[in-house]
Amino acid sequence: MRLDDRYVPYLQMAGLYHLARLNDRWFRLDEPLVSAFVERWRPETHTFHMSFGECTITLQDVAYQLGLPVDGRYVSGFLTDFHVYIDGGRPAWQWFHELLGVLPLANQIQKFAVNCTWFQETFGECPEGADEETVRRFARAYIMMLLGTQLFADKSGNRIHIRWLPFVARLEEMGSYNWGSAALAWLYRCMCRVANRHVVKLAGPLQLLQSWIFWRFPGFRPAGYDAFSWPLASRWSGYNPGISEKGPRVQMARLKIDLLQARDHTRRPPGCPSGGLGASAYDVMVVCDLPDIFCGG
Repeated sequence: MRLDDRYVPYLQMAGLYHLARLNDRWFRLDEPLVSAFVERWRPETHTFHMSFGECTITLQDVAYQLGLPVDGRYVSGFLTDFHVYIDGGRPAWQWFHELLGVLPLANQIQKFAVNCTWFQETFGECPEGADEETVRRFARAYIMMLLGTQLFADKSGNRIHIRWLPFVARLEEMGSYNWGSAALAWLYRCMCRVANRHVVKLAGPLQLLQSWIFWRFPGFRPAGYDAFSWPLASRWSGYNPGISEKGPRVQMARLKIDLLQARDHTRRPPGCPSGGLGASAYDVMVVCDLPDIFCGG
């Protein structure tokens, strides 16, 4: 969905403006590379096991790569109980209609998730001369799409859960939430799930993982992407790994990972300050036993 300038004030107050900018010029996922790294993930420690030791994605990485806030109120919600969620006496779908002004057809809904195509067709272009309430509705839809596809995607890859209604209902309060920690926890959870040999599809904010790989392991960086920009993940804008056979590329990535040494791993992103976040947050690992939060697909 195109980023309309009229959404910007709402995205800024929600703390998601930098993520929205990335959404406008995102890069493609190098699936063989990501798959080879995920093979090194260990759920017991929430780290990648390498020949030279262990490493992991931290809150500092999330803040630098995606420009998300990493402090504030926690993002939570039990999807198993979502069907009984009522705000002010209004059932969830009635609330959806009040906030977005329209309801999807039954064939566009699966339980409490709506097809992405419906969001794109319904809210793809905000009408010229729209009043402020209409702009707010389109901004809410854009934010739900942003969260449901860029940060908290499930394995379906084509549905948006309406779990985000409590947040977009109060746009002015969204900036007080810790979106960075929630995104990192969701990525951890998705990688832990795919470590199970019966799970064959990886979900979550995989562009965060890929950008982390490029920054932390320079040997895997694509050539020709040398310009620095903020957030750091925007450096890879337009990157396309190609469509060559995945099998041989996975094997090559595995071999390169096996040969990695400590000197091949960059401990800090370029431009990281010597104090504050840069000095302390890198050594903080988010290692936790995640409850059944946002576990829907």
